[in-house]
Amino acid sequence: MRLPVAIAAVLALAVAGLWALTAPGRLPAGSLAGLAGDAARGELVFWAGGCASCHAAEGARDAARLVLSGGRRLPSAFGTFVAPNISPHPEAGIGGWSLEDFAAAMILGVSPEGEHYYPAFPYTSYVRATPQDIADLWAFLQTLPPDATPSAPHEIGFPFSIRRALGLWKLLYAGDGGFVLAEAATPEIERGRYLAEALGHCGECHTPRNALGGLETARWLAGAPNPAGPGTIPNITPARLTWSQADIAAYLRTGFTPEFDTAGGHMAEVVRNLANLPEADLAAIAAYLKAVPPAE
Repeated sequence: MRLPVAIAAVLALAVAGLWALTAPGRLPAGSLAGLAGDAARGELVFWAGGCASCHAAEGARDAARLVLSGGRRLPSAFGTFVAPNISPHPEAGIGGWSLEDFAAAMILGVSPEGEHYYPAFPYTSYVRATPQDIADLWAFLQTLPPDATPSAPHEIGFPFSIRRALGLWKLLYAGDGGFVLAEAATPEIERGRYLAEALGHCGECHTPRNALGGLETARWLAGAPNPAGPGTIPNITPARLTWSQADIAAYLRTGFTPEFDTAGGHMAEVVRNLANLPEADLAAIAAYLKAVPPAE
């Protein structure tokens, strides 16, 4: 009888260890102490972060892009995710959250109820954002119109519907990665890197993923299949993107390519966001893309 008891004890310890490993994380105590958000600066973070692209209604334009009622459907190999309401409505949105709740969602991918968020919400990129930018974004979100539209549930089947399992996924893929330059980067490139990797989360679409949905960082920005259907997300490393820095910056501002084509699909939304940034920031993103190692 001793062997079955020993096996049961080992299994119990293994289950307890797995439960602990997959537990949602918490922000370190005092990590936001003394921070006061600036809504004016937060508006720039909002546009750089592309919040309206997912959380505003499909086809919204102008002021309607600031109504973050959610509902946009995001198809993937794991099911269809539905963007939630993040307006300041106290019940339907996030009006009842604290700054700490918001920061935990942005940095850790954890809800106020202590559940893992699916990485369709790009917290694996936002983890690189500075606490001040997160506080500024939170201040700006409070100025937007509340909307009572309830958030729709995701359409995710078993086993991907087990949120606790995301704890293991985070251990594998939620680290602070990014590209590596062969030489020291200039301040302009570092600014572009921050805008592209932390706020703009360009790698979430333009970097290929493995079977578990983790980014293949060795092929950073090398292009990927289109999760929404046919076609591909283009390679935007110097291996394929041969435009000049000025051409790239102009495209991010206007949506027009050097060949007089125009941005389409989701990229048109990205351009609408980035057009709100200062020219220096668009030039910095372009400088970053010129400095990224070529990848096929």
